[in-house]
Amino acid sequence: MKYKAIICDLDGTLLNPEHRISEKSKEIIKKVRELGVKVFIATGRHYLDAKIFKDQLGLESYLISSNGSRIHNETEQVIYSQNIEYPLYQEVLKHTKVGDITRHIYTDTKWYLEEASDEYDAFYEETGFSYDVTDFDKFDEKEIIKLFFMSKNTDYLLEVEEKLEENLKDKIEITLSSAECLEVMKKDVSKGKAIKKVMKDLGIELDEIIAFGDGMNDYEMLSIVGKGLLMGNCSDRLKEALPNNEIIGANSEDGVALYLEKVFDL
Repeated sequence: MKYKAIICDLDGTLLNPEHRISEKSKEIIKKVRELGVKVFIATGRHYLDAKIFKDQLGLESYLISSNGSRIHNETEQVIYSQNIEYPLYQEVLKHTKVGDITRHIYTDTKWYLEEASDEYDAFYEETGFSYDVTDFDKFDEKEIIKLFFMSKNTDYLLEVEEKLEENLKDKIEITLSSAECLEVMKKDVSKGKAIKKVMKDLGIELDEIIAFGDGMNDYEMLSIVGKGLLMGNCSDRLKEALPNNEIIGANSEDGVALYLEKVFDL
């Protein structure tokens, strides 16, 4: 099989534990591109955040962000957009006031938190994309891109997931992108659906794609491509959902770069 495209998740996949792209990964991706293979990013991160990594790699390709809620083309034009409208995201917020959880909102140009956090300052240090603090009880944007909820207490996140499934599963898409992060998008939004649209536009068949991921927000993407690779550090839930998919090295070991180096004989 001659693969024509590579799709990489960012956090836990292409990014190392310091949330950076290693020099090894940059070198290998450059060599893959020189073979004529297209390289794409598909991430849960905001477009303005993910674009920094796209630029670091020198990519001239479509960018899928916010778990498929946005697609930007090569010239940075929005070609696909899915939002959650005010009444629905207010319902989501109503069901998420529980325990030790930080709540986050993405709009087209902003990332909002309810209080400042040094932890998130460090997480996005590489890109400079930072949050604004606001009162979610008074938040009145007409529509938003997505919400996400973070906690080191996974029991709280699972409780929130269960509440949302019980009350709003027909209206929203819910996914655990990591053990500490639960994400909510508009119904039927996923990286997989976004990838189908992009590849149809570019004339690339799904079985001509290699994709890499580590969380449940990568499930649809890894299910539809020719070769869906699970990172060695991927979630147990993803391993259980895709028991026949190959598991490669962890993101701390340049797992993506080493796999591409082997497959393309670099």
